[in-house]
Amino acid sequence: MARGLKALESEHGDWPTPSPLAMELPIVADQKLLLLSLLGAVLLVVVALYLARRRSRPRGNSVILAGASDAGKTAILSALTYKETLPSHASLQTNTSIFSLNKRTFTLVDVPGHPRIRSQFSDHLPDAKAIVFVVDASNISRNGPVVAEHLHHILHTLVNIPPSQSPPAVLILAHKCDLLKTGSSSAATSSDQLAINRVRAVLERELEKRRLSHTGSVTIDGLGAEGEDRAELGGLDSNGSTSEPFKFTDWEGGDIDFVGTWTSVGEKLDLEGEKSAGGEGIRGLIEWLEGLP
Repeated sequence: MARGLKALESEHGDWPTPSPLAMELPIVADQKLLLLSLLGAVLLVVVALYLARRRSRPRGNSVILAGASDAGKTAILSALTYKETLPSHASLQTNTSIFSLNKRTFTLVDVPGHPRIRSQFSDHLPDAKAIVFVVDASNISRNGPVVAEHLHHILHTLVNIPPSQSPPAVLILAHKCDLLKTGSSSAATSSDQLAINRVRAVLERELEKRRLSHTGSVTIDGLGAEGEDRAELGGLDSNGSTSEPFKFTDWEGGDIDFVGTWTSVGEKLDLEGEKSAGGEGIRGLIEWLEGLP
């Protein structure tokens, strides 16, 4: 064996010695691979943290007042902002004001209920902590289809909020409950609870009609503004069985609360007192706002 090696050495000369550069190349390659792996891991962590922060990003401090014209939105805005209910009229432009409640500051956004303007609420949705849908409880039996159409558009928008955004809280305000006539059969029921029951029942009935119409089960004349979105509007699905009538308690988009309120023009309000002079009419709304996260 030794003779063979010597013979090869004599024939071909000494074996070549590997250069230092050739010996370092595998080490450099391994170091680059390790560095790229570390950079990739860091990038994945950064992306995961960014997505987590977006998913948990808190809403702004806006409270959107939506609802049909003459429902009482502007009166509520003045009561919360100026601590007094001022005379108001149907508005054709969005009104914004600031009000404080127990060391918290909210931006109130009063969106007009006119069909050509009411869609502006979507412009304020990214910063909305809550949506208060104001309903005139004294005439909901007559205006139920129109009010339900407006609410349907809002519910459709809410269920289409990207998963990266937390949805705002939703309150249906049965307003002007002091105008309801309570009969002998409802003497034991307060006016605000009576208003809530009436508004809930009428809206659930009308929204169920709209849900069936969109699934093709029934046809409603004049569905939607100028008949649009007959096959496109959603937002009325339930968490339970689809064969059950629409109920707010089963709505797929989350919880919807109800509160009954009223206001009196010229009344000065103590919104943060212990039910002192004034403010009882919107006390339920104040307590709901205080409970917002």
